[in-house]
Amino acid sequence: MFGQTIRYDFVNFDDDLYVYSAPVIKAGITIQGLALAVTAPHARNWHPLTTISHMLDCQLYGLNAGGHHGTNVLLHTIAVLLLFFVLRQMTSAVGKSAIVATLFAIHPLHVESVAWVSERKDVLSAVFFLLMLSAYVRYTRTHSITHYLVVAVLFAAGLMSKPMLVTAPFILLLVDYWPLRRFEERSSVEDDKNLSPGNEKRTITSLLLEKIPLLVLSAAAGGITFVLQKRATGAIPPLPFLWRAQNALVSYIIYIWKTVWPTRLAIFYPHPNNTLTIWQVAGAMTLLLAITLAAIVLRKQRPYLFTGWFWYVGMQVPVIGLVQVGEQGHADRYTYLPHIGLFMLAVWLVADLTAVHKSRARFAVAAAGVIIVALAWAAVIQTSHWRNSETLWTHALAVTSDNDLAHNNLGYLCIDRGELDKAISHFEAASKIRSRKLDPHYNVGS
Repeated sequence: MFGQTIRYDFVNFDDDLYVYSAPVIKAGITIQGLALAVTAPHARNWHPLTTISHMLDCQLYGLNAGGHHGTNVLLHTIAVLLLFFVLRQMTSAVGKSAIVATLFAIHPLHVESVAWVSERKDVLSAVFFLLMLSAYVRYTRTHSITHYLVVAVLFAAGLMSKPMLVTAPFILLLVDYWPLRRFEERSSVEDDKNLSPGNEKRTITSLLLEKIPLLVLSAAAGGITFVLQKRATGAIPPLPFLWRAQNALVSYIIYIWKTVWPTRLAIFYPHPNNTLTIWQVAGAMTLLLAITLAAIVLRKQRPYLFTGWFWYVGMQVPVIGLVQVGEQGHADRYTYLPHIGLFMLAVWLVADLTAVHKSRARFAVAAAGVIIVALAWAAVIQTSHWRNSETLWTHALAVTSDNDLAHNNLGYLCIDRGELDKAISHFEAASKIRSRKLDPHYNVGS
C-alpha cells in the first residue's frame, strides 16, 4: 500500500524547507547540524529529533526521495505494531486490538502522514507516544521510579518529534479510567480479578499529581511552539476568533465523516472563513454535545466510549484551529493519533453489541473484513496521488474548490519547467480566489 512511495518524488510543499532546499539537512549528520537541531527552529518548528531524522536520511540516501519515503513507511509500520502491542497489553483483547491496529494501518486519512516526507514528525512522534504508553502501563503495575523516568524520557522524545503530543498527559488520565481502571469510581463492567497487580484504585487528585512532571514538559513544549508559530505567521492577518471557533466545531464532524467515508481527500483544504452557515455550525455543535453527553452518561456501562471519545476530541485540541496555524481549514494529518480513540470506541462498541448473538457476531466479522478491504483499496488510490507535485496538486484542484494554494504551487512547478503561460494562468486563478493574498499577485507581476 505505502510501499509504492519509495518510487515517488519530493513535493513542492514544505519538503523544500524540511529537506531538499535546507543546506544543514542536506549535509547529513554533522556537529554543526546536530547543534542547530537542538538550539534553533527548523521549518518554523522546534522538533530536533525530527530534524535529526531528516539529516540521517540525507546521510544515508542523499536526496534520493525514495529513501526518505521508505523511512516514513518503516516508522508507520513500527507504530502499527506498537499500537497492537499496547492495546493488547492494556486490555488483553487480542482480536479487538488487532482490528484497531489494522484500521490505523490502512485508513486513507493517514496517507498524508505516511506519504508526505515533511510529515516525518507524525510517524516519528507516534512511535515515541506508543512506546511511552507501553512504559506507562508498566509503571502503573510496578510504581517504579525508574519506569516513570522512562515514561518521561519517551514523552520528551515525542515532544521533540512533534509538539502536538502536549495532550499526552490527558490521554494517560483517560487510559487510567479505561482500560487501566485506576479511578476510584467503579464501572459495572469491572471485574476485580482482572485488575493487574499494583493497579489499585486512586483518586483523581492523586492521578493528576502523578502527571505533574509530564504536564511541565507539555507546558514547555507548548510555549516554545506558540512563540515560534506566532513569529512564523506574524505576516498573516489573524482570523476572527468566531470564524476559528465555528470552523473548529465543524472540523470535528468533518473528520468523523471522512473517517466513515474517506473520499475527496486532499493535501490542503482552504479555510472556510465566514462562509459556514448557522445550520452547519449549530448542527456540528449539537452532534458533538450529544456524543459527549452519551459518552459521559454511559461511562459506567461502556467506559471505552468515554476514553475513546475524549481521546479523539482532546488530542485534536492543539490543531483544531482555535489557535490558527497555517491557512488550512482542516487537514488529514491531524487525525493520525486522534483516530486511535475513535477506532477503539467503534471496535469495542460493535463487539459489545454483537457479543450475545452469534449471527450478529458473524455478520460483524464479515462486515469488518469488507470494510478493511475497502479502506485498503482507497488508501492505495489516495497514495497514488502523492507521486509528485503535479499529481498531488492536480488532484487537490479536482476534489476541492477555491484552492488558491493548489493553483499557486502548480504555478511554481510550471515556472520550474519553463511553462510560463501555464504558470501565469495558475497564478491568475489563485489571485481571483484570494485577492487579499500577496503571493499570487506578486507571482503574476514577476
